[in-house]
Amino acid sequence: MKVDASREVEVKGKLVTGADILVKTLIDADVDTVFGYPGGAVLPIYDALYRNETPFEHILSRHEQGSIHAAEGYARVTGKPGVVIATSGPGATNLITGITDAMMDSLPLVIFTGQVAKNVIGTDAFQEADIMGLTTPITKYNYQVNEIADLPRIVKEAFHIASTGRPGPVVVDIPKNISANITLDDYEDDFYLPGYQPTINPNPMQIIKLADALSRAKRPLLLIGAGTLFANASEELKQFAEKYQLPVTSTLLGLGSFPGSNGLSLGMAGMHGTYAANMAIYESDLLINIGARFDDRLTGNIEHFAPSAKVAHIDIDPAEIGKNIATHIPVVADAKKALIALLNTKIEMQNHQEWMDKLQQNKKEYPLWYERTETPLSPQWLIEQVYNVSKGEAIVTTDVGQHQMWAAQFYTFDKPNNWVTSGGLGTMGFGFPAAVGAQLGRPDDLVISIVGDGGFQMMFQELSVVKQRNLPVKIIIVNNEALGMVRQWQESFYEERYSESLFSDNPDFVKLAESYGIRGVRVENEKDVIKTLEDIFSYDGPVVADFRVVRKTSVYPMIAPGKGIHEMVGVRK
Repeated sequence: MKVDASREVEVKGKLVTGADILVKTLIDADVDTVFGYPGGAVLPIYDALYRNETPFEHILSRHEQGSIHAAEGYARVTGKPGVVIATSGPGATNLITGITDAMMDSLPLVIFTGQVAKNVIGTDAFQEADIMGLTTPITKYNYQVNEIADLPRIVKEAFHIASTGRPGPVVVDIPKNISANITLDDYEDDFYLPGYQPTINPNPMQIIKLADALSRAKRPLLLIGAGTLFANASEELKQFAEKYQLPVTSTLLGLGSFPGSNGLSLGMAGMHGTYAANMAIYESDLLINIGARFDDRLTGNIEHFAPSAKVAHIDIDPAEIGKNIATHIPVVADAKKALIALLNTKIEMQNHQEWMDKLQQNKKEYPLWYERTETPLSPQWLIEQVYNVSKGEAIVTTDVGQHQMWAAQFYTFDKPNNWVTSGGLGTMGFGFPAAVGAQLGRPDDLVISIVGDGGFQMMFQELSVVKQRNLPVKIIIVNNEALGMVRQWQESFYEERYSESLFSDNPDFVKLAESYGIRGVRVENEKDVIKTLEDIFSYDGPVVADFRVVRKTSVYPMIAPGKGIHEMVGVRK
């Protein structure tokens, strides 16, 4: 039964608005944090948030992109769906980058966008945008609510789809009349999705095939992606690797799924991976991929990727298996379930000590390196000190570029879900708002946002949020007065033509922080770094720390475009 919203009806008892129903469904979904920004098409929703007693907090960002990146950071460190509300038109379109980022990196988000009223959809009404059309390619699923009665079921489905199988973003587009109209509080929220039944348990025959291949391997290698983290499989992974003494390498997003300080770890693989990791892939005879998608930044030229290896791929998303790299043993399953099955299977390993010795020798003879300077700072040395002073216990978020790669290389992650970065989309501006969401998701943890001077300037308005809520996020600006990775590529491949990549007019970041009422510090000399880090990490509040580093420093090793994984430049003994 519907009641005409134009009538003056007191909303009490069993009469509720669509927006009231939405709030109740969020409560039923155990939501504790919502990120959003109000506007005309979502005013009924924000009115319902005001009128209803909600157990969750609403975080008012200063830009919709800040909302969604914060929701991504929250989702990444908690495992729970990040929830976002934005108005129609520009509010919704400002979420597009974050939605795409979450889709590429498999982060569970549920996004509620306002929409103009149903009777004017398609008329180019004020602040109308076809959010369904815009987000179809970049979401796991999307909905437009056409009846109030469908809203509870749709919301429940959205949370289920976002957080099961391969996680991803789901958009729920709500016309203003749906959220504003009044109805009886007698709705149903049961759902059944026969077409969506992710395969969780592995096929036993495929586990047997994988176990048999492992028993024959002389040069086995585990390649670990973020799928192990989403499956909460880190402990099983560690048991499996240690039981059979299997070397482990990780993708950028898989860092932390296996302890980086463990002797079996070879570090990160790919374009800026370690020599030991990349050569292990090139020379392996059995490559077991668990939860990684073989993207181009990992593989380089696929003709040279693991050319002698039998490839096994464990992934919950069957579309990823065989998509980029030919797979000999496909295992469609949740990573945790697959690893448990392998642990319960008796495997008689061949002696592969010679292989292990060679990998350890590569680690020793070809380590990561850098040239140390006192002033300006060596950025790699700076990251090492951030690691040492934080004792490797911090949640680290980054933007994209050189500082991101240095953080991946020189901050050793021993625990899962402490590394928050933009992988597939490579989104500048991600790191700082993601730190806001991470701090809200895990308020008792030290959160360090390592950002570049370019990316930080894209989203620094979120300083208002950390000030308002006194979130103790520590912002480390690796300030080389440049778009560092762009500059590096221009140096390497464009004959040092630095077209629009060098900054000569950066703001005073200390004064910028202070204008928000936030503590700011600047460090230019190596002798001041450790003391400053100790001070700001123990400080009970947010800090913006501007560390001046060498401008023309490059990230090495590096695999140039079109080259194979074994064709690294910048390797030193």
